[in-house]
Amino acid sequence: MSSLINDVLLFLSDFGYLGIALGLMIEVIPSEIVLSYGGYMISQGVIDWPLALVAAVIGGLFSQLFLYWFARYGGRPLILRYGKYLLIREHHLVLAERWFEKYGQGVIFGARFIPVVRHAISIPAGLAKMDQGKFSFYTVLAIIPWSILFLYLGDSLGSNWRAIKETAAPYTNVVLVAAAILTVLYVIVKKRKRPADDPSNL
Repeated sequence: MSSLINDVLLFLSDFGYLGIALGLMIEVIPSEIVLSYGGYMISQGVIDWPLALVAAVIGGLFSQLFLYWFARYGGRPLILRYGKYLLIREHHLVLAERWFEKYGQGVIFGARFIPVVRHAISIPAGLAKMDQGKFSFYTVLAIIPWSILFLYLGDSLGSNWRAIKETAAPYTNVVLVAAAILTVLYVIVKKRKRPADDPSNL
């Protein structure tokens, strides 16, 4: 793990719960690492489980709301011009837009577990002016199990939390498959609810 990431984590740890929320909001380092370090702090008795989870959900939600607002009120040209500063490239945007168009609003949940798409998916939701309440609901629904998983693994590993990548791999693969299945089921249910003459069924 780079010294920069280590320094950022040490800085955030001074803020406790707020540090977890800030770490997830600003996305300087991957959420998995921030959450795992949060789990480590739990194991050391620095913070407690319930509030750590609340902080993780708040931080994770706002990191996605920022992208949503950026797209909703700035539009696609602004995204293409400044998205690189948010680590969003045009090919990320194109892929996320395809997912959003193909699977609908429910993909906001499933895409949270899929690399590359997980952060960019908030942008087409903003561009499409998806209802913010529904967007937040699907986002939080995905953030909760993701946060619990990595807080738990960080707590279990304790001082060995830096081995999170290898330890988490089997779990994240299961989560990825489950998310894909849920997304497919969502699409099937939505299609069955549409009227037979709905052009989107064709």
